[in-house]
Amino acid sequence: MKPGTRFSVVIPARYASSRFPGKPLADLAGRPMVVRVCERALASGARAVHVATDDERIAGAVRAHGHAALMTRADHACGTDRVAEAARSLGLADDEIVVNVQGDEPLIEPALIAAVAALLDQRRDADVSTACHPIRDAQSLANPNVVKVVLDARGNALYFSRSQIPHPREPGGSWYRHAGIYGCRAGFLKRYAALAPCELERVEALEQLRALWHGCRIAVCVSESVIAPGVDTPRDLDQVRALFDQAPLGEERKA
Repeated sequence: MKPGTRFSVVIPARYASSRFPGKPLADLAGRPMVVRVCERALASGARAVHVATDDERIAGAVRAHGHAALMTRADHACGTDRVAEAARSLGLADDEIVVNVQGDEPLIEPALIAAVAALLDQRRDADVSTACHPIRDAQSLANPNVVKVVLDARGNALYFSRSQIPHPREPGGSWYRHAGIYGCRAGFLKRYAALAPCELERVEALEQLRALWHGCRIAVCVSESVIAPGVDTPRDLDQVRALFDQAPLGEERKA
């Protein structure tokens, strides 16, 4: 990241997940998953890290481990709306960069968080920054839980989908998996919260499509290395726990 770049991290976390209720409080090597995300975010160089939640159990767990939590409304349509409320509560200046790190990403690389913030800082023409990495296996291409993104010549997002895009008429092609991390300026977050949800967002269940629908520009950082998966289901949690168990002391287990 270029010298002088400042950014904050806000981690949206809700208890009432339809697929995995209570997910942010799931234990990972002795600490709640959302606390593990806080630890990764702090290692990114963020000047501040806050968890934005609508549940006192989550807020209490976060504070008990020495991190900051903000209470937000329970009726937000998506995580970005929750981050927008947090940015208003914190009184952030319109040009302050805020990175939205999902509360179910306990393996996210701190360097990726910093890279997403840096990209938005460099791309003054962009409203949002995010990240992706190449998909190299057929199983991921066919999996609707693996979100794909198509880019233009400047590295801006053209579209996000749970389907395989682009769809090849002949063998060959390149595909990218989108990672659910977003950099936004606080001023844009205020505008985003006022944008009406769109049909594409509802059909695909992808909040970033609201921004594209309304003509916003999303710059995408392409990571050549695989970005660690998040936790959507109890099965995902088992896999992440196995990675924590395998990590040498000084890495995930000590983080």
